[in-house]
Formats: sequence, structure tokens, C-alpha cells
Amino acid sequence: MTVVEGIVEHGDARGRTIGFPTANLPLAGPGIEDGVWAAQVRIGSQDRAVAAVSVGRRRTFYTGEGPRLLEAHLLDFDGDLYGRTMRVELTSRLRGQQSFSSVQALMEQLHRDVEATREWAAAHCPWLLGQGRGATVGQSH
Repeated sequence: MTVVEGIVEHGDARGRTIGFPTANLPLAGPGIEDGVWAAQVRIGSQDRAVAAVSVGRRRTFYTGEGPRLLEAHLLDFDGDLYGRTMRVELTSRLRGQQSFSSVQALMEQLHRDVEATREWAAAHCPWLLGQGRGATVGQSH
């Protein structure tokens, strides 16, 4: 398991506009394999959630060497995480990074990634599903 911890930063807000808001953490170095991961997330000392996480350079939107970023789409979670500390435990790599020919194709894959993350969580940490309680990522990207 790989752990990334940091302060949630503002992004490009693309995830929110396509129905997949994300909480973004900068990545300092290469140590994490790019791809899409199922993860457990802790916000502060109490709130926990399951997340579908992308690690990479957002190839659909950036060509070449765009900035490397961790983007966590917290399942069943709504609110504002900007400026809060978030700990992400990358537990299961679902697939590699890829570029999509359209935003629609990306959205279709994101739906599959979220479903795969829910299946992973149901098998490994069912107590976390639905725990978002509307507490605090809907505006983070």
C-alpha cells in the first residue's frame, strides 16, 4: 500500500464539470505508479471515505509533460476540502493511465472506474461505503 498525504489544492475544475469532482494533491516525486486506484481516504482525524483515484498527467487534457497530480473522487461524499489535510491510501491499482479521444469516452470510463472501486470496497472495507454523510468534496478539483 502506498500513502500520499497533503493539503487539498485547487485544480482546473474539469472533474466537477463532468460529474466527477476530485480533491487534488500535488505529487513531489515519481515514487507512485501512474494509473487509476481504489483507495481509502482520511480527511483530518475523523472523516473517512472510499475514493477512485487517478495518479498521472491527465493525458486527455494535457499533451506531453503536463503536471503530475493525484486526483481523488470520493464516493458518496459532498462538500469542500480545499486547504484541508487529506491522507490517501492507494490500495488496489485498477488500470493504467490512458488518453481518451473525447470527454464522453473519458466519462464512460470514469463510471466504470467508480463501479470497480465500489466492488473493491464492498469486498475489502464495506464499512466505509456510504460513510461520506454529505460531510465535506463536491467543490474540490
